Amino acid sequence: MSSIPSVPLNDGQRIPQLGLGMWQVADADVPRVLGTAFELGYRHIDGAAAYGNEEGLGRAIHASGLPRSELFVTTKLRNPDQGRERALKALDASLAKLGLDYVDLYLIHWPCPRHDRFVESWEALMKAREAGKVRSIGVSNFRAQDIERVVAATGVVPVVNQIELHPMLQQVELSAYNKTHGIVTEAWSPLAHGGALLADQALQTIAAKHGKTTAQITLRWHIQAGRVIFPKSATPARIDENAAIFDFALDADDIAGIDALDNGTRLGPDPADYEDMG
Repeated sequence: MSSIPSVPLNDGQRIPQLGLGMWQVADADVPRVLGTAFELGYRHIDGAAAYGNEEGLGRAIHASGLPRSELFVTTKLRNPDQGRERALKALDASLAKLGLDYVDLYLIHWPCPRHDRFVESWEALMKAREAGKVRSIGVSNFRAQDIERVVAATGVVPVVNQIELHPMLQQVELSAYNKTHGIVTEAWSPLAHGGALLADQALQTIAAKHGKTTAQITLRWHIQAGRVIFPKSATPARIDENAAIFDFALDADDIAGIDALDNGTRLGPDPADYEDMG
């Protein structure tokens, strides 16, 4: 596998552009799945407390024998744990499950705007960073107005904003906002759960041109846009395939063809009204 590039964060750290997503991977399966990924050269893991598999992730990390400095581990604050004190306790609980002294990136998972605790939570993340429990802090599913509020209150800009982004939901305005403010855009569900997107004729034509799969074409589109991605798979062949995207490049016509697929299809919740605090 070609070497995975990294991109700079606004706090001086760097993040690998490709990682493995841990959403919907059963705790018992994590060591097997991550073991395969580590063998294939993956070093970036995107986890979350809400995924319920941090203990498995910790077991896989320790079983790998890889130096901690080679890994980039992300986890996220659950919605019910928002608030200054609760967020700090939640991070300690995540670190205990992971068996780690620190995580490389800690994110507020959702803004939950009607509960209005994300500014307090951001202040907690800042405190955790000062204590050395996290290297970098960011947000997930935040709108521009949510980011404006945390920056206005604290003066600290998130290093990343992890949002739903794929060819059918390209979030052009929010991505441009992130870039203008030095925030790296991370794309969750970068393949739009597969299915209809990967069967698209335009993608199939581009894939045939490059001798790649439609999934590889889509992931390459993200990479060339400078985004960070972490497609989820528990299948060794697919994990390998998803990483084989650094030995070719899309041209302007390819990119224009994929850009034209944007139709506003959102597969996950809308951050404006997602308030799951369960």
